Amino acid sequence: MSTGKINVSVENIFPLIKKFLYSDHEIFLRELISNATDATLKLKHLTSIGESTAEYGNPQIEVKIDKEGKKLHIIDQGLGMTQEEVEKYINQLAFSGAEEFLNKYEDGAKDTGIIGHFGLGFYSAFMVAEKVEIITKSHKDEPAAHWTCDGSPNFTLEAADKTERGTEIILHIAEDSTEFLEEGRIAGLLSKYNKFMPVPIKFGMKTETLPKPEDAKEEDPAPTQEVDNIINNPNPAWTKQPADLEEEDYKNFYQELYPSNFDEPLFNIHLNVDYPFNLTGILYFPKLGQDMNMQKDRIQLYQNQVFVTDNVEGIVPEFLTMLRGVIDSPDIPLNVSRSYLQADGAVKKISGYISRKVADKLKSLFNNDREDFEKKWNDIKLVIEYGMLSEDKFFEKADKFALYPTVDNTFFTWEELEAKIKENQVDKDGKTVVLYASDTDAQHSYIQSAKDKGYEVLLLNSPIVSHLIQKLETSKENVTFVRVDGDHIDNLIKKDEEQISKLSDDEKETVKTAITDAIANTSYTVQVEAMDSNAAPFIITQPEFMRRMKEMQQAGGGGGMNMFGNMPEMYNLVVNGNHKLVTEILNADTDEAKKRLITQSFDLAKLSQNLLKGEELTSFIKRSYEMIK
Repeated sequence: MSTGKINVSVENIFPLIKKFLYSDHEIFLRELISNATDATLKLKHLTSIGESTAEYGNPQIEVKIDKEGKKLHIIDQGLGMTQEEVEKYINQLAFSGAEEFLNKYEDGAKDTGIIGHFGLGFYSAFMVAEKVEIITKSHKDEPAAHWTCDGSPNFTLEAADKTERGTEIILHIAEDSTEFLEEGRIAGLLSKYNKFMPVPIKFGMKTETLPKPEDAKEEDPAPTQEVDNIINNPNPAWTKQPADLEEEDYKNFYQELYPSNFDEPLFNIHLNVDYPFNLTGILYFPKLGQDMNMQKDRIQLYQNQVFVTDNVEGIVPEFLTMLRGVIDSPDIPLNVSRSYLQADGAVKKISGYISRKVADKLKSLFNNDREDFEKKWNDIKLVIEYGMLSEDKFFEKADKFALYPTVDNTFFTWEELEAKIKENQVDKDGKTVVLYASDTDAQHSYIQSAKDKGYEVLLLNSPIVSHLIQKLETSKENVTFVRVDGDHIDNLIKKDEEQISKLSDDEKETVKTAITDAIANTSYTVQVEAMDSNAAPFIITQPEFMRRMKEMQQAGGGGGMNMFGNMPEMYNLVVNGNHKLVTEILNADTDEAKKRLITQSFDLAKLSQNLLKGEELTSFIKRSYEMIK
C-alpha cells in the first residue's frame, strides 16, 4: 500500500470544488456515468482493432444505492486502470484539471458552468461525497488497484482483490447530500441526463410479465421474472440512418422524448452532417397555432448521447427554439458558458446549418404535397414568419414555400399573389396594394366592400404580422400592405377616376363641424369624402401607420416604438358626403334633430366595429326603441 499527497497549490481544493460547483452539484452522476461510458466504448474500440485481447461481451454500467452504508456505487465493465494509470489519471491529470478550473474561474465559477471542460468530471464526486473509493482492474493482465481519498489532498493506493475487468467508484455520501441516497432522486437524474447513453445502464431490478403457457387456465396468474432494470435506450432514433426509420419510429421517439405530451408532431426533420462539424438530431414541428408565449426550451442538446441542456439558445437559431427534438454534437463542449457559445465559430456554423436544413425540408414538403402543407400552415406559420423576420437567408429561401392565405381560404405563394393582383390592385402611382384582414368577423363589411371591387383580401392574423408586413414592404419592390379597415375602399387603392361630390366645399365643412361637435370624441378624426352613394354613410377606419406601430410595439417592437404602444387608439370617421343621410343631416330643421341623426349614425358605425360598449350601448338601445315607437 502506498500513500501520497496530490500535488496542488490551491490550499484545500475540495471545499472550493464544493463551493463553486454547488449550484450544479447534481451533475456529479452525469460526469461519473460519462466516464464509465467512455471507458466502455474505448475498450470496444481497442478490441475491434486488436489492441486488446479482452472479451468485450455485452457490458453495462450499474448504479447501486446502499442506503444503510450511505454509499452510492457506479460500476462499469470498461477498460479499467492499472495502479500506474490511477496515479497518472486520477492524481495528476484530473486533479491538475480541477485546479486549473478553480484558478481560472474562482471569481465567477458559479455562473460559468464550465464543469468537465477542464477534466474535472471525476472530482465533481466530492461535491456530494466526503470520501471516494476507486476499485479498478485493467483489461491488461495486471493486478487490481484500490484508491481512496477523504476529501483532502491525501490519498491511499493499494492492491485490490477485484477479479472482473472494469471500475467501481464508491461515493460515501456526505451528510448534506443524503438526497442522493434516495431511489427517486437517482432515478430522476438517470432519466434526465442518461436516458439515451450508448451503453446500457442498470438501476436495480424490475418485474417482467411473461406469456402464459399454452396449457394454463384462464384464472392462473401470468408468470413473472425479475430482470435488470435498464433505464436507458442506447440506440435512440437520431443515431440511426433516416433510411432505416419509418414514420412510426419518429412518432414513437417523440413520445419517448415527451411522454406526457399527447399531441402528435406535424412532421420531423432528420439532421445528419459530418463535415465541417459533426451533428445528428431530429427536430419536430409541434402544433404551434398563434401562441407566441408557448414553451420554448423543449429541444434537448446532447454530446455523444449525454444530455447537456435544454437551453439551446445560440446553437439553434432563435426562431426554431419553438420546435422540439434532439441535437447531438461532439463538437459542442459538455459544459459551456453562454459567452463561449456566442463567440464559438463552430457553433455559429451549426446554427446556420440547422436553419438551412429546416428551410430545405419545408420546401420539399411544400413541393411534394402542397395540399397537406396548406392544411398545416396555421400550425407552423409562426415559426416560418419569425424566421423570415430574423434571418435574411431564411427569408430568401422561404419565398418558395411561405404562404399567404386569403379570407376565402385559398393560399398563394408570393409569386402567385403578385400575378393575381398585379392588374387590379395597382393604384394611380403604380404601387401594388396588398389588402389584408386580421379578423374576418370584425372586418366583414370592409372585406365585402373590397370583394365587391374584385379585390383579393389576405387573412394575416399572426401576432407578428405587423413586423412581417414591414419586412415585406422593404424587401419587395413597389408594394404596400393595407388592412381593409384602414380607410374606405376607394382610398385604399386610389385610382385616377374621381367621384363627383354632391356637396360643395362649404357644405362639406359645415357637415364636418356639425359631426365633430356632436360626437365630441377626440379619438375620432372626421373626414367628409365623395364616395359611391350606395356606400355606408359613416365608416370607422383606423389609420394604417399608427395602428401598425402599436401592433409592432405590442408584439415586441422595442426601440423607439414605445411611444406608439402607449398612445390611445385613434380612429377616422369617414363620412360619405354623397349619401342621402348626410344630406338629411345638413338640412335638418333643428339642432336637436341634427344631433340625433349624427349620434345614431355614429353609434351604428361603432356598433359595426364592436366599439359600442357600456353606457354608450345602453343609451343607443334606449334611443333606438324610442325611434321605432
